[in-house]
Amino acid sequence: MLAISVIAMILILIGALNCGLIGFFNYNFLSMIFGGSATGDYSVVAHIVFAIIGLAGLWGLSFLGRLSDLCGQCSKKKRHR
Repeated sequence: MLAISVIAMILILIGALNCGLIGFFNYNFLSMIFGGSATGDYSVVAHIVFAIIGLAGLWGLSFLGRLSDLCGQCSKKKRHR
């Protein structure tokens, strides 16, 4: 289960950081990698939303290092019951 959680967290962070790049710099990194256009036409509101999601992704990077600690605490709680 830990491997699935780590993979999911990595994918979430990639998406959030890509949204941040779109919001702040109008640059779609994933689209560029997979053969699309790196820039697109987005409204101001869309840029704000993308920027907020990107900031959340940066904040979420701190969870990646603590993910195994959090899962370890859950297993310790189950043993004490």
